Amino acid sequence: MLLAQTRAETRLVLRHPEQLLLNLMIPIALLVGLTLLPLLALPEPRVDSVTPRILALAVMSSAFTGQAISLGFDRRYGVIKRLAATALPRWLLVAGRVAAALIVVVAQLLVLGLIAALLGWQPAASGVAAAVALVVLGTLAFGALGVLLGGSLRAEAVLALANVMWFVLLLAGGIIVPLEQLPAGLAAVVSWLPSGALTQGLHSALAAGGWPGWHPVAVLAGWAAAGGLLATRTTKLT
Repeated sequence: MLLAQTRAETRLVLRHPEQLLLNLMIPIALLVGLTLLPLLALPEPRVDSVTPRILALAVMSSAFTGQAISLGFDRRYGVIKRLAATALPRWLLVAGRVAAALIVVVAQLLVLGLIAALLGWQPAASGVAAAVALVVLGTLAFGALGVLLGGSLRAEAVLALANVMWFVLLLAGGIIVPLEQLPAGLAAVVSWLPSGALTQGLHSALAAGGWPGWHPVAVLAGWAAAGGLLATRTTKLT
């Protein structure tokens, strides 16, 4: 049942051109723009600092924003109600959507990684395994939060709130602007957000080549567990 649900959710995501724009085209534009244009003060080579941030953005776009909006409108059009008639439990609905998000994330990270390599990116080989683990945790965390949002509010509210949260986390959530360039108080808060934890963890793993420490792992695991538990209990069928 989980495999069938994951396949169905993956096909639905890939059929929406607006999801493609959000999940791939915007991260590509930011990757190229921030690498080639001195819009932010970043160490050279710029691509080594930009790429981990864009990878984190791609995870957030697919697993959180895309999932939330998709689920919100699926509920509105009665898709989830029809699935409920097949005895699909809520936990499997959450798991299937998060698994589909992970598949889409892997595909878009491969594309972004190839473009970054063409721009001169050379990730630290010793940090690749840690980066993979962080991407999986980040997808679980953002995916659970996306299902939590999309499964509890009206579609119009989900659309507005998901996009607002995407912009806020992009600009002030540790993704585009590094934590060290944020005010001290804000940086402390952002380090406990899934966006800040994933960005800092990927940067440590891929740019510095070291183990990112347990802080980002614990933060992402905590958000994934809390979000998943709440989503399985609050997701509505209509």
